[in-house]
Amino acid sequence: MRLWTILLAAWLVSLGATFGALFIGEVMGQIPCTLCWYQRIAMFPLPLILGIALWRSDENVWRYALPLSLAGACIAAWHVAVFYGIAPQTIVPCTASGPSCSGDSMTLFGTVPLPLLSLGAFTLIAVLLEASRRRKPS
Repeated sequence: MRLWTILLAAWLVSLGATFGALFIGEVMGQIPCTLCWYQRIAMFPLPLILGIALWRSDENVWRYALPLSLAGACIAAWHVAVFYGIAPQTIVPCTASGPSCSGDSMTLFGTVPLPLLSLGAFTLIAVLLEASRRRKPS
């Protein structure tokens, strides 16, 4: 697979996730929980980084975008554990004040958990960046 195609796919995923988070927060008026904020910190720079890498056909983009996507995936995985009640209650970050990390507001249309969508986006971006790293030079 060509580098440009891989980077385009990663950029589109990051752009969709960023716009989705902004839509949920700004248009739907849902206040992000603590873990959502941390995931946004990891996701929001990715469309810019991947867009520039796509424009420049940067073969080394994985060096600086992969750590962001892996960090975001780790936070999202923790958020999934909190959402499903797997994480111990003593170390759940969203119980003190602010929005819940695991309430009904953490679902899209009452069905799909937002932390699971985030984990999927970060994982897909990481897989695409790893594919860009492992591909044979043209």
